[in-house]
Amino acid sequence: MSKGNTTRMTDELYAYMLAHNPPLDPVQRGVVTTTYARYPDSAGMQSAEEQGPLLAWLVRMVGARHIVEVGTFTGFSSLAMAQALPPDGRLIACDVSEEWTAVAREAWEAAGVADRIELRLAPALDTLRAMSDEPHIDLAYLDADKENYVAYWEELVPRIRAGGLIVTDNTLFHGRVVDPDATGAVAGIRRFNDHVAGDARMDSVLTVISDGLTLSRKR
Repeated sequence: MSKGNTTRMTDELYAYMLAHNPPLDPVQRGVVTTTYARYPDSAGMQSAEEQGPLLAWLVRMVGARHIVEVGTFTGFSSLAMAQALPPDGRLIACDVSEEWTAVAREAWEAAGVADRIELRLAPALDTLRAMSDEPHIDLAYLDADKENYVAYWEELVPRIRAGGLIVTDNTLFHGRVVDPDATGAVAGIRRFNDHVAGDARMDSVLTVISDGLTLSRKR
């Protein structure tokens, strides 16, 4: 097995990478800062800084008008995607926390995209199952409880239109995903990765972006 030219991500190199990506705007930066200040023990749940510009790029690349996010937290990823939508585009944000999504709501208002986002505070599986069964979603971002990833996937895939994307975060789970004896969230990610690799409905690649990001395109 050849790993090719493996590059170690030092702090200096990470800063260089961010400096050569689109910068966060003031509202996006504010969400990141607020999240780490208010919720230092949970801030690791926030999508990595480089994922905001990437998600926006993917929205534009597929011409997305209808996005579903499973797991919103304090709103960094939904903000980045909503800002990339056309004015009549819509994003459904699924979460269960009033407290965390209050930060998101403030950011959406400040950025002028609140009218593009519908927050549904309920178990995400209930929200997904209540949607039309027709393929109507252009892009879905999955970043919620890992043990339900396969269940979310099975609700999302039939509703993704041909050529649409599912982007799934944390699919390397801090490197622990290689542990065959893992339980809990790690075991959930292992089940998910195996499930996705064998799903003929989608073309998928697992990348080493941040904590592992899987990109899946509907055939």
